[in-house]
Amino acid sequence: MRSADIRRSFVEFFRSRGHEHVPSSSLVPAGDPTLLFTNAGMVQFKQVFQGLEQRPYKRAVTVQKCVRAGGKHNDLEQVGHTARHHTFFEMLGNFSFGDYFKREAIAYGWEWVTGERYLGISPDRIYVTVHHQDHEARRLWREVTGIADQRIYGCGDKDNFWQMGDTGPCGPCSEIYVDLRPPAERSVPSLSEFLALSDAGKVLEIWNLVFMQFDQAADGTRTPLPAPSVDTGAGLERIAAVMQEVESNFDTDLFTPIIRRAEEIVGRPYDRGPGGVGFRVLADHSRAVAFLLADGVYPSNEGRGYVLRRILRRAVRHAFLLGRREPTLVELTRVVIDLMGEFYPELRTKAEHIEAVTRAEEERFLETIEGGLKRLDELTAGPPGVIAGADAFKLYDTYGFPLDLTQLIAHERGFTVDVEGFERELELQRERSRAAGKGAEAGAPSVSPAVSPSGMSSREGFGAPAIVKRSRGKGRDFVRVKPRARQHFVGYETTRAETEILAFRQGEGRLDLVLKENPFYAESGGQVSDTGVVKGEGWTLPVEDVFKIDQKQVVTGPFEGPFEPTPVEAVVAEERRRNIERNHTATHLVHAALRRVLGSHVRQAGSVVAPERLRFDFSHHSPVSEGELEAIEEEVNRAIWENVEIETYEMPYREAIAAGAIALFGEKYGERVRVVDIPGISKELCGGTHVRSTGQIGLFHFSGESGVAAGVRRIEALTGPAAYRAVRDIDRKLEEAASTLRTNPEHLARRIEALLEEKRRLEKQLEQLLKEGAAAEGDRYERYEIGDAVLLVGDSPVADRQQIGMLVDSFRQKNRRSIQVLFVQGEKPGLHVAVTDDLISGGVRADQLANLIAQSAGGRGGGRPHFASGGIGDPSRLPEVRQRLPELVRSALAPGSG
Repeated sequence: MRSADIRRSFVEFFRSRGHEHVPSSSLVPAGDPTLLFTNAGMVQFKQVFQGLEQRPYKRAVTVQKCVRAGGKHNDLEQVGHTARHHTFFEMLGNFSFGDYFKREAIAYGWEWVTGERYLGISPDRIYVTVHHQDHEARRLWREVTGIADQRIYGCGDKDNFWQMGDTGPCGPCSEIYVDLRPPAERSVPSLSEFLALSDAGKVLEIWNLVFMQFDQAADGTRTPLPAPSVDTGAGLERIAAVMQEVESNFDTDLFTPIIRRAEEIVGRPYDRGPGGVGFRVLADHSRAVAFLLADGVYPSNEGRGYVLRRILRRAVRHAFLLGRREPTLVELTRVVIDLMGEFYPELRTKAEHIEAVTRAEEERFLETIEGGLKRLDELTAGPPGVIAGADAFKLYDTYGFPLDLTQLIAHERGFTVDVEGFERELELQRERSRAAGKGAEAGAPSVSPAVSPSGMSSREGFGAPAIVKRSRGKGRDFVRVKPRARQHFVGYETTRAETEILAFRQGEGRLDLVLKENPFYAESGGQVSDTGVVKGEGWTLPVEDVFKIDQKQVVTGPFEGPFEPTPVEAVVAEERRRNIERNHTATHLVHAALRRVLGSHVRQAGSVVAPERLRFDFSHHSPVSEGELEAIEEEVNRAIWENVEIETYEMPYREAIAAGAIALFGEKYGERVRVVDIPGISKELCGGTHVRSTGQIGLFHFSGESGVAAGVRRIEALTGPAAYRAVRDIDRKLEEAASTLRTNPEHLARRIEALLEEKRRLEKQLEQLLKEGAAAEGDRYERYEIGDAVLLVGDSPVADRQQIGMLVDSFRQKNRRSIQVLFVQGEKPGLHVAVTDDLISGGVRADQLANLIAQSAGGRGGGRPHFASGGIGDPSRLPEVRQRLPELVRSALAPGSG
């Protein structure tokens, strides 16, 4: 039975029994910071099981793509060495949300596994485990399926009890096993024999049925849930191995086409034993890489991106060991796309992106892997021991070896790695980076928060100075004026407010205020803080910055003299705020345009939104071409000219995502989020301030594009008045250039091309003249006869070294037993010496002559035997040197002078 047929059979079986077919969720869990990757079918239903979310169905069936690599669930190091471990796998699952429970789940499981229309596995090959205290499940297995009691094994919490976390829904589970032994050996084992057979892989678990019937409290007590639920998971790869009667998942049709292609590329046959580890790693990792890239994960040095890079580099290392020195994984991802693209269309949609990023990552690591492996050979040359943390860090920092790859290779050779030492070196590097990156231009990438500043003001009191996020004011407590009042951010609606002071702090020539109605935006998510002024009765505070303490926004500025809290007027610097809003909304337009022009793999990786400019970092595998930049810039300006009205609103996170809003990759969001919607163009979760309509941006102009890290590009741009000034400045420079070249700006390009063509023509004429220059030597050079040799001395007619070379070549071709000395005038005077080959064979060398002459003028010289140059240290000595030149050359030509 083909794997595609198994998928189809499972989905159709449960759809015919009232289950909603829900597509696989992304490998990046939405709004779940506790998980690196989706690692089970229930992940997308987690909040449904917790009662936090309602779905329009009570039953569901899925085929969920999963990754277990990194974090708590990490199978990476076992991949290739066992028959069952994978980084990427597919989990079949059926779910009941307070609908059916144990009886129906058991009945469905038994029917699909043993029914002739489905898997058709013989009942005498089936064993079942239940929790040893779940007598209900044991009874139902016997009643519903007729399975003999001796085929049902009671196990403990470790194997047969499932918990979502330390608290929350939990319950016993029941697992279905298939006997893989030959028919003659299939006697029913005892519990201890069964566990031993399971460890040996001779009975194989294919399906786990979880019965969520309790709610666990923090103290460990469990109370029955009012609506028990069912969560099941069956591994497609394992079922395929059973149905295709092969010993290893890697021998199923999910992997064999990839391995066959690897055989073709590597040029050697696959060994199903220990010798085939590299092939199995390549087959497995090509699937993980293709799916992770398709779901928007990008190789980097942190988080999910780092796990992806580890997978890629582990694969490159195994390909290297198989003799490959060129990208290999990129060829295998194409097979993955062909194999699985029909069921997972995102693979085909992102095929070009998958290929480009995989190739770039492989090529990058191939540049350093050989040096890294040589260094590891040196480190492990002696008896087994410990690789120092500093050495492991150098392998990481210089050669790109992830720590776990170094550990793996070290383990293969009987060594261990000083992980603590590595972590110390890594932290030192981070500290150096932080120190170098202080200031607005550097630092960690920023992303816009999805919760409005007003939504953060949930506390009434103020924390101790220890939790102040900036050092200002440390050691001084706030004086609370209205301790029970709550702060409200009003900066979305207005830039000025008549309000009251809730608390203040004064000292060291500064005053910090917490305003009840606060119009000042505090720096967050890349958008800089507002500035402005707060006016009280008899005093004024110039607001230089805004920061946060304990979820309150605090305005701060220089202040001298006594202070008494009074009613105040808070006024944001409006022109500055409007320019910030222009730039912030422009980042959303840029993000949308980048995704349309470059591809949907583009994700924001950081931003700076300031009044005078914007900066936007994004994931992309190559420089953005001039044509692409033009298309992006035009698309942003077209959105501006359409003057689209911008809508902002708050709504539940999941509803926002379902409505198409873009969430920033890896960010944690609350239950309610703020959406900035530019209808038909962009929809993002964002807590920043924005223009009311795109037309208020006025104009958008790119000012730069560059790379900031592997796989991360940066664009910089201007909007509004700043963009107008930049364009006007360009116009002025064009007008100046046109005036200098005596033409009109519209004819400037044509005029420059004409001048370049004239330059090329004159250079050809000069080249020809230089080649023929020896004909006029008598008119240009002083001639001296020194024995049977000739010395020609003169000033070089050209300064360009390439042209001097042409002159020298012409001299050497047309003369015999001759020496040429050319002096170069100007800011940096110098000399050039040429010697014909017949003199060189007699021991006369241009490099020695050039140095001798240059030294006599306070300089140095050197070069090759036939042509050399020197510098004149003291130009005032040139006349004397030229007068003494025949004498210097005569001494060099004298026998034994060398």
